[in-house]
Amino acid sequence: MIFPDYHLHSSFSSDSSADMADNIKNAKENGITSICITDHYDIDFPVRPDEPEMDFQLDYETYIKYMSELKKKLYPDFDLRIGVEMGLMYDSKEKCSDFVKAHPEFDFIIASIHVVDNLDPYYPEYFSDKSDKEGYMKYFETILDVVKKYNDYNVFGHLDYILRCGKTKADFFDIKDYYDVFHEILKTIIQNGKGIELNTAGLYKGLGFCHPHKDILKIYKELGGEIITVGSDSHDAKHIGYGFDLAKDILLDTGFKYYCTFKGQKEEFHSIS
Repeated sequence: MIFPDYHLHSSFSSDSSADMADNIKNAKENGITSICITDHYDIDFPVRPDEPEMDFQLDYETYIKYMSELKKKLYPDFDLRIGVEMGLMYDSKEKCSDFVKAHPEFDFIIASIHVVDNLDPYYPEYFSDKSDKEGYMKYFETILDVVKKYNDYNVFGHLDYILRCGKTKADFFDIKDYYDVFHEILKTIIQNGKGIELNTAGLYKGLGFCHPHKDILKIYKELGGEIITVGSDSHDAKHIGYGFDLAKDILLDTGFKYYCTFKGQKEEFHSIS
């Protein structure tokens, strides 16, 4: 099954040089008839002096104008929807909320955590004074703090992103070590009427599984979670739709019968078949 890809990036993201024309072309070649572009916007991202270009800001006006014109040009042969991945930090929640409320043009909003204690776990410094287990727990506790106080999003993205970053990655990951925090995160997300994504980037980022880990996905389903999107987190055209056949198997095996797309930030349920 070819899902619409609901997490991908273009050259509007600091960490991507993907051309939208190439994204669309590759999507079509892989039988994908709809995508939602979700370029990064991380308000107050801690810019490193050695990488000033990695500020994860979004030229919003140009972005919306370009994507809206492209959307009209492609219609009705290709369904392009316009989203954003809001990178949240504990101290930027209010700014993110103000931005989202001021700009209702988005079809879809992913909330995600890329920064904890002013450090992106992508960089080794994050783990310099803590074990992987300690670093992972700090990340998950940050997500819990955020979802308890922030609600201006549709799905929470790559809940266990940090497993890409540790010294041992997921070699010793055991859901029993983090069950309580994930139970509370997912219960809060569901109670707030929000969802999560199945993000296939872990398959090509050295983990061998999707985000979140299947054990986390099971907790979400057991708690009554139904809202779920599927995305590749592609930063280059070649990864659009990556691993979607496996994503289908994972969702069905976990008990999901439907996946979601979004239009005007309203969820649309579709049968997995």
